[in-house]
Amino acid sequence: MIAIYPGSFDPITNGHIDVAQRASRIFSKLIIGVYDTSYEHPLFIVKERVEMAQQAVTHLPNVEVQPFSGLAVKFAKRVKAQAMVRGLRVSADFEREFDMAMMNRRLNPELELVCLMAKPEYQFLSSSLLKEVSRLGGSIHDLVPKHVAQALTKKVGANEM
Repeated sequence: MIAIYPGSFDPITNGHIDVAQRASRIFSKLIIGVYDTSYEHPLFIVKERVEMAQQAVTHLPNVEVQPFSGLAVKFAKRVKAQAMVRGLRVSADFEREFDMAMMNRRLNPELELVCLMAKPEYQFLSSSLLKEVSRLGGSIHDLVPKHVAQALTKKVGANEM
């Protein structure tokens, strides 16, 4: 069974990688869909986010990374996915994902939603928080792969504490 794991991944974090790793054990193929959010002014362009994600999951042979734009349900149809994976950190994530799942079910009734709970060590972690900590010079080395930390530090121009 093929699943997609869509997100902006601006940038990919160890929490995202953990969800991908766990999902890769459930599905025969997992496609990380990096959403082209250029209208939202992401820190990294989609090409950079795809490259960082690809490098982060090279150890997972049944995982690939692709950019996409538009609706995730249309991306799922295009790649012939039967499931969509989402990571849940806090209860607010559940409410947002529930609403999205109801709309996605209306748009594509055959697409199943599979939610994986974040491990406790990643429940606080978001790309937005990570970017802010990096911008202010805080240490992010244990929250992202080394190549992502380097790219983030270079992009925001701050040095780690």
